[in-house]
Amino acid sequence: MAHIDYYFSLLSSFTYLAGDRFAEIAEKHGASVRYKPFDILTMFDRLGAPRPAERPQGRQEYRMQELKRFAAKAGKPMTFQPAHWPTNAAPASYAVIAAQEAGGGDLDGLVQRLLKAVWEEDRDIADDAVITEALAESGFDPMLSMTGMLKGAEIYAQNLEEGLKAGIFGAPFYIVTDTDERFWGQDRLDMLDDYLGTL
Repeated sequence: MAHIDYYFSLLSSFTYLAGDRFAEIAEKHGASVRYKPFDILTMFDRLGAPRPAERPQGRQEYRMQELKRFAAKAGKPMTFQPAHWPTNAAPASYAVIAAQEAGGGDLDGLVQRLLKAVWEEDRDIADDAVITEALAESGFDPMLSMTGMLKGAEIYAQNLEEGLKAGIFGAPFYIVTDTDERFWGQDRLDMLDDYLGTL
């Protein structure tokens, strides 16, 4: 059975556009998954890459065109310039980590709920009320947003370090750890599906 380390950011528009396809593919192939939210803005800084707002104007314009094309193709509603972006994704990421450690709920559902809050609903995922609501709706104890904070912060930092060591440079990023086969971007999910079928 393959294992996949799934590196993502709740601030990533392309992670949002991936939707639940990754979870479906992993389930289809019986792959185990470790969800590894990380600080994507710090990743850009560590790699010496410009943050989205600091990129050349032409690249910013192209990104917007790509978002509109991919959203239309996926049939996903999307706010292309969210009111709370970028925001502090750390508290919501800590909650995802705590939920994964606790188990018993729909982890991918929680991730999708938080992404939807940013990219569809113009809500601030730094707001504890948004986080606790998402936890409850996904079958987790809403208090995980508080009780899991310390451990979540520790693992969140570790995820970035482990991701950089593994070669990530964006999100979403999927690594089949058994073979170190890497897939970057929601538009590589078909390739990941095909690859898992060969194992």
